[in-house]
Amino acid sequence: MQRLHKLLIANRGEVACRIARTARRLGLVVATVHSDADAGALHVRDIGESHRLGGAPASDSYLNIEAVLAAARRAGADAVHPGYGFLSENAVFARTVEAAGLVFIGPRAETIERLGGKASAKREAARLGLPVVPGSDGGLNDPAALAALVRSMPLPVLLKAVAGGGGRGMALIDTLAGLESRIDGAMREAL
Repeated sequence: MQRLHKLLIANRGEVACRIARTARRLGLVVATVHSDADAGALHVRDIGESHRLGGAPASDSYLNIEAVLAAARRAGADAVHPGYGFLSENAVFARTVEAAGLVFIGPRAETIERLGGKASAKREAARLGLPVVPGSDGGLNDPAALAALVRSMPLPVLLKAVAGGGGRGMALIDTLAGLESRIDGAMREAL
């Protein structure tokens, strides 16, 4: 097993600070990254060594795989921790980090692909014989089909968007009254 010396934390804010504290307790040297908008942010000040990724939009900075790899090279890091959000569930990023000869601190790319999405994670759990919550086997984008499925299940039912996150597009259905409008609202919110 490779002994790690320096970790690049490819995230920002409190999550980067927490990862840095843990990494330092484990004896690692740490560096982080920042966008132009975050040049004076807490994680930059707290961690001490930070490398610019690009402009303020996440697509120009925290989601830019090549910029993160370039920052890791500038930092002399031998490992990259994605934190959560941004690139943490991106199998391409995990593979790219490893192809660059760095250690990706997180799940293997294959695991991200199998378990990174709600529908695929549920299918994998069922395949392994683990108990899963009853419901659809994947995404439904037909409100009538979704309403029929909800009516066939005991209440309460939780509508949850297959993609997205942060609770967007989620609705608790505890009565069938107004079901169609609740489904429409959850679908609009998920978009």
